[in-house]
Amino acid sequence: MKRKIVEIDDAKCTGCGLCISACHEGALQLVNGKARLMTDSYCDGLGACLPACPADAIKIIEREAAAFDEAQVAAAQAKAAQHPTPAAAAPEKLACGCPGTMARTLTPKAPSAAAPAAAPQSNIATWPIQIKLVPVNAPYLQNASLLIAADCTGYAAADFNARFMKGRVTLIGCPKLDEGDYSEKLTAILQANEIRRLTVVRMEVPCCSGIVNAVQQALKNSGKLIPWQVVTLGVDGTVLDE
Repeated sequence: MKRKIVEIDDAKCTGCGLCISACHEGALQLVNGKARLMTDSYCDGLGACLPACPADAIKIIEREAAAFDEAQVAAAQAKAAQHPTPAAAAPEKLACGCPGTMARTLTPKAPSAAAPAAAPQSNIATWPIQIKLVPVNAPYLQNASLLIAADCTGYAAADFNARFMKGRVTLIGCPKLDEGDYSEKLTAILQANEIRRLTVVRMEVPCCSGIVNAVQQALKNSGKLIPWQVVTLGVDGTVLDE
């Protein structure tokens, strides 16, 4: 029969597991780090999993599929409740999603009287910081000053944490190593949040131009006028241009 059923875009899926928790029928499972529709007859086609997906990787389509079997789903749920297995317990562990994608606002610790006077204090204020992992609607993005930095910059500049991260929400990535284009994710972030200012920190190497291009495209796509600047670091960590 032809009916409505969920479809998962494998390329967009980050494997966070939030859709699995949202699916009350147990139709979805993580397989090799990606969400999969395991049994057509378990999917009611109502799409309760859609709003749970931070990557917009799920949609409702119409195709030939086995009819939704409510009795079969109820029997499977009852069996799982009576005889839980590691696989059945997995969605519960993922109730808040993959630990790497759980949005957290952090409060930097005040300097301790017992700590040495010269001990540096971290300025990281949010988690996660990888562009690919940051939820578009993470609460810390609202009214934020964004720092979008190439991975290497944090290691090249000795004062990177204090100089660039303080007072900013940090997002990092490497356009050479990461698959795909950041512009789509950054566009979604800019459109969904009020961003006050944006700073890009890149290395002088050519591949780092990708992260600047992605930000430029995202700003254009968002239709918003957001003040921004680019800081270029030399391979020795010195500031070449800002």
